[in-house]
Amino acid sequence: MAPRRFAEVFPPGEFLRDELEERGWSQSDLAQIMGRPTGMIAQIVNGKRMVTPETARDLAAAFDTTPEFWLNLESAYQLSRLKNDDSDTIAKRAKLFEKAPVKDMIRRGWIEPSDNIAVLEGRVLKFFNIKSLDAEPQIPRHAARKSSAYDQPLTTGQRAWLFRAYQLARGVHAEAFSENSVEAVTNRLRQIMHAPQELRHVPRILSDAGIRYVIVQPLPGSKIDGACFWLDSSPVVAMTLRHDRLDNFWFVLLHELGHVAQGITSLDNDLDASSNDSERPATEREADEFATTRLIAPKQLESFIARVQPLYSARRIEAFAQILQIHPAIVVGQLQHRREVAFSSFRKLLTPVRDIVIDSALTDGWGATLPFDL
Repeated sequence: MAPRRFAEVFPPGEFLRDELEERGWSQSDLAQIMGRPTGMIAQIVNGKRMVTPETARDLAAAFDTTPEFWLNLESAYQLSRLKNDDSDTIAKRAKLFEKAPVKDMIRRGWIEPSDNIAVLEGRVLKFFNIKSLDAEPQIPRHAARKSSAYDQPLTTGQRAWLFRAYQLARGVHAEAFSENSVEAVTNRLRQIMHAPQELRHVPRILSDAGIRYVIVQPLPGSKIDGACFWLDSSPVVAMTLRHDRLDNFWFVLLHELGHVAQGITSLDNDLDASSNDSERPATEREADEFATTRLIAPKQLESFIARVQPLYSARRIEAFAQILQIHPAIVVGQLQHRREVAFSSFRKLLTPVRDIVIDSALTDGWGATLPFDL
């Protein structure tokens, strides 16, 4: 309901004049009662001086009212003098910022800045492909890993990130996809897990299998690692690389490929969380299992743990990784996931990979700004 507006609001001095006439007091009388200069009382009566909290207290004592009465009169009068133009603009801007992380989107070059709120609104609407701020963007069916609760609605940052990934995916070529593509692609990926520099082949391997691959730097506070969704008949894997370490890269990539293997019908219209294993959807747990079993066969990892626990060392981890022909970071990541070693252990083995991957993949972020329409 719109706020009630009064046709006319009088300054407190008008009410003060009426009170003086009612009591037969002069302005000088009131000044003497309050211990204030007569000129100050005259200025209030003539609307040339505001009622301060101290004055409101003294007027309340003189006329047996409350200080709030006089302060409310003053506030109502001062508000009535303001133009509504600024308020309307502020309200529109607040609604716009509720819909989207406007400041971050401008910083990333997803929309152009403007001091005109109508122009800025139009650019946000175009980004989300909606007609008005009251409309809900049509979010593609998807599944993703994030750190916030899965039963909560998308944050504005997560939603904007997902839309940007969807936009970028349209500019990626991929061969025809088939149900057999996932197992074939994971077998090819398994052959390059031994060295970080081999990650440059990932986008092409996925493309050859009919899977589009994009990287979009996460927006601040969005807490998202990756997503899987479909563009026409082609699956898309999008990643953030927010944890710049090789083991996390491989796990998130294979996790999303697990969703590809599940098919489009398994995807929801909300993001699935990774914060509480006991409450996560079955599709998320299955995607995790898909990833872990293709990184290291469970029996092999359990055998290694049984032989070495608790005397883990970098030398033993590297030797085990060499036997499996994978990078030691993958072994460390799986040991950390099982709580066999602390997350602060063997940090030197957790190689950063971001610079390697973004050189060969369509990437938005880390200084790279792509046009809105690819």
